[in-house]
Amino acid sequence: MKTIFVLNGPNLNMLGKREPSIYGTRTLDDIAADCREAGAELGLQIDFRQSNHEGDLVTWIQEAAEAAAGIVLNAGAYTHTSIAIHDAIRGVAPVPVVEVHLSNIHAREPFRHVSKVAPHALGMICGFGPLGYVLALRALADRL
Repeated sequence: MKTIFVLNGPNLNMLGKREPSIYGTRTLDDIAADCREAGAELGLQIDFRQSNHEGDLVTWIQEAAEAAAGIVLNAGAYTHTSIAIHDAIRGVAPVPVVEVHLSNIHAREPFRHVSKVAPHALGMICGFGPLGYVLALRALADRL
C-alpha cells in the first residue's frame, strides 16, 4: 500500500474555531478522518500531520522522498512566503505534490494570490473546503 503524506501548516489546528465564515466549522481531525476514509477506498495509507513550524514542514517534505509516494500539502500562510518549503518540494522531485487550500486564495487578499508551492506542485485545489483534500488524494491516486 502506497503512503501519502498529508501535511498541514500553521493555524490549521484551529479549524472549526478560526474564522468559520472563511474556513468552515469542520476541524482538522474531521479532515484527517475524511482523508483516511478516502485513502482506504483508494488503496492508500495516509500519514496526516500538522505543525505551526516551518522547519517541521520542510523536514516532513524531505522525509517523504524516502517514505511516501506523494504529498498533499496545505502550507497555510507559508504558501505565500516560504522559500524553504519551495526548495524542499524541488528537492524531493519526482515525488508529486498537490497543493490544497480550503478557501479560494485567488478571491482573497492580493498577498494570497502568489504561491511559492505552485511552481513545483503537480496541481492546486482551492476553494472547495475540506473536499479539496479528498480531491487531492484522488488526483494523486490517479497519477500513481
